Amino acid sequence: MSQVVIVALGGSLMYDGDIIDEEWINAASTIVAQSAATGTKIGIVIGGGYRARKNIATARESGTTNTFDLDLVGIEATRFNAATFATALKTTGASVNETIPTTTQSAADTFATNSIVVMGGTVPGHTTDAVSINFAVDSGASRCTIATNVDFVYDKAPQTNPDAVPFEQMTLAELQAIVGPPEHRGAGPNVVIDPIGVQVAIEHSIELALLNGKKLDILESCLAGEDFRGTKIEVK
Repeated sequence: MSQVVIVALGGSLMYDGDIIDEEWINAASTIVAQSAATGTKIGIVIGGGYRARKNIATARESGTTNTFDLDLVGIEATRFNAATFATALKTTGASVNETIPTTTQSAADTFATNSIVVMGGTVPGHTTDAVSINFAVDSGASRCTIATNVDFVYDKAPQTNPDAVPFEQMTLAELQAIVGPPEHRGAGPNVVIDPIGVQVAIEHSIELALLNGKKLDILESCLAGEDFRGTKIEVK
């Protein structure tokens, strides 16, 4: 069986402010297609980004307060973004799914006919980080890469703490101590890696990696199996 690689692409990577970043999407999809051309099966999980935040805010302004319903709004945004990325992949000639899977098991099954499978969210209560790690479990992958808009896992939020300490290597237990217990934080919040997903990784011995997906040379190195700048998170 071909090697399977799962990558979560944060929704923020697909947007430049409130506008779809077509240049990034085209470049990232080319890198993914080139990696898949070597025989690797690649699963891509896309986050909601600006579209999810905007739509959730609009739903709240309209009177929606139920977290379940707000999560559904966010999930629809992730699937829109996933369809957008899949369309870009198709222009490269890559073998990619025609419809967006709604479960990680159906996404894993789609590897039977496609070398690249792109999906978004699944059910309320699970961020796309958690989805990507579950996708890794269902597809038999041993590692899941989280591509986001920060360079490393830090001991605290670097955006508001200039003294935040970055980690190049750590264990899943050390990561869990930073992100907290496996609890859903509600629609919209952003932590470096979803704590529910971290718990899944611990239970199934899935190694994680975190890198800055805006820096496409780093993403390319990671997909090629080369050393890359970011955080490597080992099982123990």
